[in-house]
Amino acid sequence: MQRIRLRYTKRGRLRFTSHRDFQRAFERALRRAEVPMAYSAGFTPHPKVSYANAAPTGTGSEAEYLEIQLAERRDPEQVRTLLNTSLPDGLDITDAVEAATSGLADRLQASVWELRLDGVEHTVAADAVAAFLAAEIVEVQRRTKNGLRTFDARAAVAGLEALPGQADRPGVEGCAILRLVVRHVTPAVRPDDVLSGLRATADLAPPVPAAVTRLAQGLLDEESGTVTDPLAPDREAVKAAQPTAAATTATPGVSPARGGAPEGPS
Repeated sequence: MQRIRLRYTKRGRLRFTSHRDFQRAFERALRRAEVPMAYSAGFTPHPKVSYANAAPTGTGSEAEYLEIQLAERRDPEQVRTLLNTSLPDGLDITDAVEAATSGLADRLQASVWELRLDGVEHTVAADAVAAFLAAEIVEVQRRTKNGLRTFDARAAVAGLEALPGQADRPGVEGCAILRLVVRHVTPAVRPDDVLSGLRATADLAPPVPAAVTRLAQGLLDEESGTVTDPLAPDREAVKAAQPTAAATTATPGVSPARGGAPEGPS
């Protein structure tokens, strides 16, 4: 068997699809592309697909991850190409690598989000960010299936800054871009929770809903506040396992066992 890890996007109108909608679309694409999937045992076999930390419905993403298990070996790049021809526009496989290490989910420690606030001036957003970061605790509430839950949105935020943007909605003036780095903790702190925290600490209330996009997720470098590519260890492991040209190509008349001494009669 072979495991392949994929990075995919949710763009445009498809940001409003649920994770279950994506699962159905992806499994149809696997069948159309004739990917030789491995299946689970039992009365209702299903393709072996592992999804990792899906983005909330309504948010776009440039960095979603999943892993598939194949019954026959295939070139990961060929699998990526075949799937892209079968998926709808907006769901795009941007990277594919053979799984050569364990623990992909463990490497998804943090996410980088972009929050576009149309109708908010950059200076107003910058002041709100400063107030949020200065607070030790920012309590927010979210309604769950078990009722209203209160938790701290500040502790999970590893970085937050306001950047100037350009409004692209008719009749809306001003635009601020928030760049958010948030740790994956329990309970999960989502971009809308941070917006609720900005409203609580600085009365920041955008006149139109924020456009939210995940830009990256992976290992968090605490010193720099950057998030690294979670597929990099797999690429390095695959590259290290590939035999070098020197090891696979024998030089005529040379015996490796004799340290490179020419072969011939003594």
